[in-house]
Amino acid sequence: MKRRVLTGITTTGTPHLGNYAGAIRPAVAASKNKDVDAFFFLADYHALIKCDDAERIERSRLEVAATWLAAGLDPNVATFYRQSDIPEITELTWLLTCVSAKGLLNRAHAFKASVEKNVADGNDPEAGITMGLFSYPVLMAADILLFNAHDIPVGRDQVQHVELAKDIGQRFNHIFGKGERSFFRMPNAVVDQNVATLPGLDGRKMSKSYDNTIPLFSSTQELKKAVMAIVTDSKRPGEPKNPRSNALVDLYSAFTVPGPALEFENNLSEGMGWGEAKEQLFNLLEARLAPMRDGYHRHLANPKQIEEILQHGAEKARAVAQPFLQELREAVGLRSFSAAPAKSQVQPQVKKRDTLSFVNYRETSLKFHFKCQDADGNVLLISRGFTTGKEMGAVMKRLRDGDLSGLVVEGDTLKVVQDGDVVASKTFIDRALAKDIFDLLHESLKPSDLSLC
Repeated sequence: MKRRVLTGITTTGTPHLGNYAGAIRPAVAASKNKDVDAFFFLADYHALIKCDDAERIERSRLEVAATWLAAGLDPNVATFYRQSDIPEITELTWLLTCVSAKGLLNRAHAFKASVEKNVADGNDPEAGITMGLFSYPVLMAADILLFNAHDIPVGRDQVQHVELAKDIGQRFNHIFGKGERSFFRMPNAVVDQNVATLPGLDGRKMSKSYDNTIPLFSSTQELKKAVMAIVTDSKRPGEPKNPRSNALVDLYSAFTVPGPALEFENNLSEGMGWGEAKEQLFNLLEARLAPMRDGYHRHLANPKQIEEILQHGAEKARAVAQPFLQELREAVGLRSFSAAPAKSQVQPQVKKRDTLSFVNYRETSLKFHFKCQDADGNVLLISRGFTTGKEMGAVMKRLRDGDLSGLVVEGDTLKVVQDGDVVASKTFIDRALAKDIFDLLHESLKPSDLSLC
C-alpha cells in the first residue's frame, strides 16, 4: 500500500531557503519513492489570511509553482494543484468547522501570538484578528483530511497544526462514525531534524513576517549580499566561537551532509573568522542552488505551461476528493432526496450473491453522480461527477453489462478505471474489506442481478 505524502506552501511571497529545506526538498524527495503517492499544493486560500494585495498573491502563486517544478517535482508522478481549484476543500472546511471546539482553536499558535502581541502593545486582545486567522487550523485540517494523507512534511513550527487536524478528524469520526467507521486517517507530522525550522538573517525563524528571509532563487550577487548580512557576534578571527550562537551552522548543515557540517562547526570553534565562514556558506549555497535557479527562470517565463500542469493536477486531486466528500455529505445527512436514505454508516458486510442497485442523483454543483449499493443500502462505489447524464449513463451501462476489467484495489480503496480515468471509487476501513467487496462485485455485477433506481 502506498503512503500518501501531502504538503503545501503558502503563496504570500517569494519562496525562501526555509520553505525549500523544510518542506519542498523533503517532499520532492519523497515523491520519487515508488511507494509514495505524493500530493503537493499551492496554499493560496491560506495566503488570503495574511495578504490583501491581489497582485502579490497572483505573482507569488506563479513563483511558488515554478519553485516546485525547478526543485524536481514531476507533475506526471505527483498530484500538483492549487488549493483554490479544489472546491471540496472549502466545503469540507465548513463540515469540520461545525465540529471544531472554539477552545481548541484558542490554543493555536498563530492566534495566541497575535493576542499576546496586542496585549503587549496595549491594544484590545483581539484587535485586527480575522476569522481567517482564527480558523486557519480548520482549513489546514481540510487540506490534509480530504486526501487522507499519511505523512505531512512540515517545519517544527507547523507540527501543532497537524496535531490539531488529528484532533478535528477524530472528533468528526467520533460523531458521525459512531464508533463503527473512521472516515479520516490520522496524519503524521514529518520533521527533518537536520533542518526543522531554519533561522533567518537575524537569528529568528526565517519568515516573511520577520522580513529576514534569504530568497531561494536570488541572483548570485543578491545571495552573497544576503549571506554577508547574517547577524553574528563581534568575536574576531582566531577567537573560538560558539557555533550555536548564530545562524551560519544551521544554514550550512541544511545544505550539506553531516561530515562537512561537523567540520564547518569545528572550524568555527577553533577560531575561523565570520567573514571566511560566510564565504564558505555562500559558496555552498551557490553550488546547490545555481542549477535550480536556471530551471526556475525557465518555468517562470512560461506561465501557460504552469497553468496546464496545475489544471491537470486539479483533475487528479478532484477525482479523489469528489467521491470522498460525497461520502462525508451522506454521513452528516446532506443526502439527495432522489436517493434511498442511508440506513447505516456501518461498513457493509459481505454477502454472496447480494442484489445490487445503482442510484443516480445530481449534486448542488449540477454534476451527475451514481452510487452502487447493496440490498441494505450500504454504499459500495461512488462515482465522480459527470457533466452530462449521457456520460454517466455510459459508465453505468458498462458496469451493468459486467465490464469489470478496470476494477482494482489500491490499498484500502476500491476503484473503477475506464479508459484511463477513475470513474468511481470507495475507501473502506482496511484492505481486507476492500478486497472482499472487490470479490462481491465480481460475483454479483451481472445484468440479471442488477436493478437501476
